[in-house]
Amino acid sequence: MTKKISNYKAAAGGWGALASTTRFVLGSQKPAANIRNLLRANKVKGFDCPGCAWGDEQGKHFSFCENGAKAISWEATARRVTPAFFKQHAVSRLRRQSDYFLEYQGRIEQPMYLNRDTDHYEPISWDDAFALIGRHLNRLDHADQLELYTSGRASNEAAYLYQLFGRAFGTNNFPDCSNLCHEASGVALTRAIGVGKGTVTLQDFDQADAIFVFGQNPGTNHPRMLHSLRNAARRGTAIVTFNNLKERGLERFADPQSPVEMLTPKDSRISSHYFCPRLGGDMAAVRGMVKLLLKWDAEALAKGEPGLLDRQFIAEHTQGLDDYMAQVAATPWQHIEQQSGLSRAQIQQAAEVYAGAERVICTWAMGITQHKHSVATIRELVNLQLLRGQIGRPGAGLCPVRGHSNVQGNRTLGINEQPDEAFLERLEHHFDLPMPRRPGHNAVAAIQAMLDGHARVFIALGGNIAAAAPDTHATAEALANCDLTVQISTKLNRSHLMAGKEALILPCLGRTEADVQASGPQFITVEDSFSMVHASQGVGTPNSPHQRSETAIIAGMAQATLGSKPVHWPALADDYDHIRDHIAATIPGFERFNERLQQPGGFYLGNSAAEYHWHTATGKANFAAEPLPEALLPAEANGEAVSTLQTLRSHDQYNTTIYGMDDRYRGVYGQRMVVFMHPDEIHRRGLNKGDVVEMISIWHDGVERRVGGFKVVPYDIPDGNVAAYYPETNPLVPLHSTGDDSHTPTSKSVAVLIRRQQAERIL
Repeated sequence: MTKKISNYKAAAGGWGALASTTRFVLGSQKPAANIRNLLRANKVKGFDCPGCAWGDEQGKHFSFCENGAKAISWEATARRVTPAFFKQHAVSRLRRQSDYFLEYQGRIEQPMYLNRDTDHYEPISWDDAFALIGRHLNRLDHADQLELYTSGRASNEAAYLYQLFGRAFGTNNFPDCSNLCHEASGVALTRAIGVGKGTVTLQDFDQADAIFVFGQNPGTNHPRMLHSLRNAARRGTAIVTFNNLKERGLERFADPQSPVEMLTPKDSRISSHYFCPRLGGDMAAVRGMVKLLLKWDAEALAKGEPGLLDRQFIAEHTQGLDDYMAQVAATPWQHIEQQSGLSRAQIQQAAEVYAGAERVICTWAMGITQHKHSVATIRELVNLQLLRGQIGRPGAGLCPVRGHSNVQGNRTLGINEQPDEAFLERLEHHFDLPMPRRPGHNAVAAIQAMLDGHARVFIALGGNIAAAAPDTHATAEALANCDLTVQISTKLNRSHLMAGKEALILPCLGRTEADVQASGPQFITVEDSFSMVHASQGVGTPNSPHQRSETAIIAGMAQATLGSKPVHWPALADDYDHIRDHIAATIPGFERFNERLQQPGGFYLGNSAAEYHWHTATGKANFAAEPLPEALLPAEANGEAVSTLQTLRSHDQYNTTIYGMDDRYRGVYGQRMVVFMHPDEIHRRGLNKGDVVEMISIWHDGVERRVGGFKVVPYDIPDGNVAAYYPETNPLVPLHSTGDDSHTPTSKSVAVLIRRQQAERIL
């Protein structure tokens, strides 16, 4: 594998995406099957891509992207992790392997139990595995010693069954992958507009006059979004990007499904304006836009001209404007420019585009949600949209772009550590069983509870918490402190090796595979970022007869633990229509669930805020009068310059899954141990391109958090900001460095010292 740094000159997509897709399909060792899979991805009577949560465009011949093809091929591989593999490899030896090596081994073939005496996983029958889980759970001192973690890959049916199992057992401990990424979006939107979801549909992107993109990299993380942005740009829609790194997918895109763009030099410019604020500076940039909009509005009114604000909308649908305007007036431009890292002239360019657009969408992702003041930043985005009534009209609204394919659906179906009273009452009435009222644990609280010995059993419905969570060493210690850890997984990952005193790996079917139960072939459902619910039915043959569906595994655990309380669990696993009937009876918006799934493309759950129904304490949409943070991170520690680190994905990566060692659009090949830095910072620190450095995070608990072996790479990034891949840098993120009110790890705002390592320079 050749390691090199080389500037990537082509547009995103194009021949590079096609070549990468071909390589991964062939590398799966099942090329013919995976070509058939790709033709069924995101289609009616097909399966939902196990990658991102972007909506499906109906009527397209091909409905997958490069990274979706990677996810499908990675899951539908011929490689298998057999009992013979585990017999050959001790757990302590596997811990020394890379995350890429672990997942590259293939699909886990059958249930495995960790024998601590031999340090090897050994086969176990499904019945014995379920019995072991039941014994552990039934001897807990109380129900809250159980932690039930969920990945965004789980289906609606599995999520609903999982939460019912947990609540019937007596706990609201549902730490979830959303706690680690978009929790700030849900908190901020619920407070502001009464619903924690985006207000737009996919069709709104066809009608917008301007789209403002904050803190996201769709070229890697949700490439199908580039089709929507490319189509909008070609119609003349202004696309204004705020992202601290220059990302190729937000600059230029060549559609691999367009013969013209593939066979000619023609590609599409995406962003009409591209601004690179400092990490955490987006709130200040938006505050500056608002400051200008209010100034221009006052000047227009003084001349007897129509103002910029939608005063009828504000009067009928909002509260708190006066306090907010006072806060804006009290915010000095010096503070705005210093914190945003942008000049007043740059902010004015963005404000002029916003003021000139009748219909505006604001969209964001984890570049916004993983800061200490993320909730306040999202509230500021909502403030901006409320000023001009940019919610509820066609082509306008708020759009948090979720990551995993059903992370939004999981929350809708009850994966929530703080469920509302109405939901619990509906469950109680329907199942005739008391539901727990104690608030449960989010992901960070769950890790702390395991560290403290207050939680003793950890069950993960998918995911890879050992690699996804912050403070890697603390997370590993937390898992090891449990009496039992259970991982429901498709492939080998880091969490299987950071195991409890007893540990199980339970292999499940993937999204691409046919799921046949006692009543016949089954389908599942998912909810995308636009609140569309649709069916997904796998088409491939499972590569092991020992693998079971997620719903069957949950039902098996529940039956072994609870018996037939409050339902006969195996019957629900035999026919998913029965699960959907329970969902229809207890979850608003899912009435006649099975019937409505018959319509092609599924159905829209709706959005109360988009219909001007504000389910807030005030009964209206709420402006938030939040001051800008006084400071983001310290400039120095003990006389040494501090940089602000953001953790991010490479292009050959989705969440914690490492598909390969390249990051094509950023020009990194064959390696992951790199740190992107501004050339001026490299020079100021006395470093050179290719030097090897270590990073030490700054936190107040006295724990040393240090990672090393990172090669310096010059990049177009604000001076003082640096970027490097996770999970390699997760050890630097302190467990309790979390967002205000969201409790999301501040993975985009890590204060670090950077020091040259005593190692030979690598070119």
